[in-house]
Amino acid sequence: MFKHYIGGNLVDVASKRVQVVNPATEEICGEFNAADAALAQKALNAAQAAFPVWSGMTISERGAWIAKLKEALLAEKEDILNLLMAETGKPLGGADYDFGMLIQCLEFYPEEAKRVHGQIIEDYDNHFRNLIIRQPLGVVVGYLAWNFPLLNVGYKLGPSLASGCCCVLKPSTKTPLATMKVGEVAAKIGFPAGVINIIAGSHGEISTVLSTSRITKMVTLIGSSRAGREIVAESSNSIKRYSLELGGNAPAVVMPDADIERAAYYLCDLKYGNAGQVCVNVNRVFVHESVHDEFMKYVKQYTEAVRLGWGREEGAQMGPMITKPDVGKMDGFVKDASSKGAKVVCGGRPADKAKGYFYMPTVLDGVTSDMRVYKEEIFGPIMPILTFSDKDDIAALANDTEYGLASYVFTKDYKTAFELGEKLEFGSVCVNEPFFAINLPHGGVKESGVGKDCSAYSLEEYYSIKRISLKMK
Repeated sequence: MFKHYIGGNLVDVASKRVQVVNPATEEICGEFNAADAALAQKALNAAQAAFPVWSGMTISERGAWIAKLKEALLAEKEDILNLLMAETGKPLGGADYDFGMLIQCLEFYPEEAKRVHGQIIEDYDNHFRNLIIRQPLGVVVGYLAWNFPLLNVGYKLGPSLASGCCCVLKPSTKTPLATMKVGEVAAKIGFPAGVINIIAGSHGEISTVLSTSRITKMVTLIGSSRAGREIVAESSNSIKRYSLELGGNAPAVVMPDADIERAAYYLCDLKYGNAGQVCVNVNRVFVHESVHDEFMKYVKQYTEAVRLGWGREEGAQMGPMITKPDVGKMDGFVKDASSKGAKVVCGGRPADKAKGYFYMPTVLDGVTSDMRVYKEEIFGPIMPILTFSDKDDIAALANDTEYGLASYVFTKDYKTAFELGEKLEFGSVCVNEPFFAINLPHGGVKESGVGKDCSAYSLEEYYSIKRISLKMK
């Protein structure tokens, strides 16, 4: 039985029992009693009480505690990986990446916090010295997505701890186990009480308390655009800061001068990673008509070579969808596209998987703008292919979406790369290879959210800026 982590202690509550299902086997892999409104309030109170002590520590003191937590997590890596693979169905490589990103965040942000500097601004008449300082905001509430449980913990926990904030993290009830294990590890090492609080349960009941509380100074979310709008509306009873990484509908543009084989490889690798359940995943692939056939040859080759499986199964490359309804959603996308003229090149439901929510990597050719796969975030292993010609405004086609998270361009011409990079309305533009790293800002525009994860830009969001003006004459 997994427990919540509040005020430095592992806490249980007499409430509804929640069972977590392994999507690869359809077997129960863990359970917990859902947190309720009272427990959510207790977590907020604990964070508020801890804030003066934690924010009052030096960066070196906070850094020492963060390093201690990191080492304790590494000592229990195998157990954590087993939990992560069981609740998500990830193959070992994917789980190791997920865990590794948490560790990277705990290493990166304490060092980055050492480079957060103030500033002195002189006034025009030299009567004042104006000191600009940064101070931690206070209590941060983080709502985490299910697709990368520990990466998402790292994206929120790292800057929160390093800046001097305290936090209440709520993982998804679909994948809470590895996150709750983080709380268990923190309790084991005696991490300062109340600085980290982790609770899991029904989103509605818990979020109402967490989002509307005046204790909460910042709300940060990784989730859908709909969830982002709901959180903003729910929490608008008081002024809060927001950092929201929301949905995406990423385009990839393959120009006629691109290295076609490399483009196909990188896009397939991106598309089928984590079974397509990635916010920055390519959703619409625009291929110039002159290289379409060559591109399709390589895409089909790479797609059909992907091996389904999970955990430590030998050769497993792509795991399952997170729930059975998500498999049905993929069927719906394919049926809609097929009925409107798209060709199913390969993919669909696997014939050799009696258990688990698996869906084969799927390629749709001849996709058009009236199809669901063009308009909606797929969040699954379906690659829609469209063609364009020299007469088309490819930037306008790529920008034809309410989302603006990630985009990709493949070309050998750097003038084309820069011109498209400036025109594409997305938070990131990767040229010739998808690339994301902890030191680079990650976030979107339009319906894809506000604020950033990763990098110094994310850390800055956890501070308020204060001016202190000293009269000199």
